[in-house]
Amino acid sequence: MIDRSRLRSILSEAGRIALDMWPGAGRQVNSWHKSPGNPVCDADVAVDAFLKRELGALLPAAGWLSEETVDHPARLEGDLVWLVDPIDGTRDFLRGRPGWAVSVALLRSGRPLLGLLEAPARRESWEAEAGAGAVCNGEALVASRRQALPGARVPADTLPKADADLQPVPRANSIALRIAMVAADEADLCATLRWGYEWDIGAAVLIAREAGAAVSDAFGAPLAFNKRDPRAFGVLVSAPAIHADAVARLADRAAETASRTA
Repeated sequence: MIDRSRLRSILSEAGRIALDMWPGAGRQVNSWHKSPGNPVCDADVAVDAFLKRELGALLPAAGWLSEETVDHPARLEGDLVWLVDPIDGTRDFLRGRPGWAVSVALLRSGRPLLGLLEAPARRESWEAEAGAGAVCNGEALVASRRQALPGARVPADTLPKADADLQPVPRANSIALRIAMVAADEADLCATLRWGYEWDIGAAVLIAREAGAAVSDAFGAPLAFNKRDPRAFGVLVSAPAIHADAVARLADRAAETASRTA
């Protein structure tokens, strides 16, 4: 159906474009805010344009949903859709930190079929195919197998008092890379309690699931993609044995936050 070698080359080139514009490499980049607290920069736009052109040529039948492209309802009419975040973790990108990645998923019938993350500042290439496992730099991934929630490693700078029994570990700004940490057994749990977008998580949750992690929204429900409204409330990715306990612990907080911010 798709030339996988060509797809990998496109992601590699997208990563190179971003890296060439990265302040961490001593470059200058223009940035602005699409809305309060929502930064974007020239690199987001350049990578998005490159991916739209190249992925469109690779698979002309596929629709398109990207953070940096005006949404078009035509994507709802087809079976295949590209789901793209040209730079996930723009804050880290702008600060010259390596915690950002190019995120691309191919959806089929509302589910991720392929997922790729290119994190050139970290020299990492992540890839998964539904039913065929996940790899990082060619090495097979096996997700965390932690059996108990207390002591679980969580990518976070700090944790609330209610989670004092958990263990914070260094985090990237990119939610995709934080989810990938569970896939790589570098974390046991990654959760968000806020409204987010499909393009933030599409590739990463497939990578995590194919590595053996449990994946849901913040309430424990299955994630759906290519919806008319591409938002979802939260994501929860964890070792399978602690997923139910994590959902239960976060239930009240998730319900209160979702109702307040809907």
